[in-house]
Amino acid sequence: MSKGREIREPSGKLGVLLVGMGAVSTAFIAGVELIKRGLGRPVGSLTQMGTIRLGKRTENRVPKIKDFVPLYRLEDLVFGGWDVLPDDAYEAAVTAGVLEKGHLEAVKE
Repeated sequence: MSKGREIREPSGKLGVLLVGMGAVSTAFIAGVELIKRGLGRPVGSLTQMGTIRLGKRTENRVPKIKDFVPLYRLEDLVFGGWDVLPDDAYEAAVTAGVLEKGHLEAVKE
């Protein structure tokens, strides 16, 4: 049987680089930033809301993945990206039109 491995706690910031500042990238960035500010919920996020079953089903041990595996916190994510168009992420998100103006304004910086 193999010996377990130690997984160190993450430290510092985690940079997320995105190619293209279109609808998907800007919605992702805005969504994470809204969650960080308490203005959204991480619905659909496996790492934030997903659970893992430990042992038998009857043992009812199902911690959230983020509480079981040491992951970076959303507060530690920083974003960068590039696009062939000169728009910044905010302008690209407004153009894409997939988010409500109020949500974008809350995370404009």
